Amino acid sequence: MGFRFHNMISNTKQILKIHSSLNRNQQKSVPKGHIAVYVGDEEMKRHVVPLSFLRHPSFLDLLHRAEEEFEYNHPMGGLTIPCSEQIFNDLTARLS
Repeated sequence: MGFRFHNMISNTKQILKIHSSLNRNQQKSVPKGHIAVYVGDEEMKRHVVPLSFLRHPSFLDLLHRAEEEFEYNHPMGGLTIPCSEQIFNDLTARLS
């Protein structure tokens, strides 16, 4: 379990590094301490969430699902989470 968690942290750091290298215009729309994620089953919608969410077990579960589905090839150019927007909104509402 510890090894898997360590891998998820490393993967998250790698995703954050990719995210930070996106063009400057897109970065300006993400406040410091937040990350943009793309969520949806079919139509991907952009959401901006606090980095603190990345440490929550429920959010880590979503990241694990993203890792299984996309590995490091995120089609939207940023972190893509493969779940319905309703599930994502419910989770983020509980975490806020």
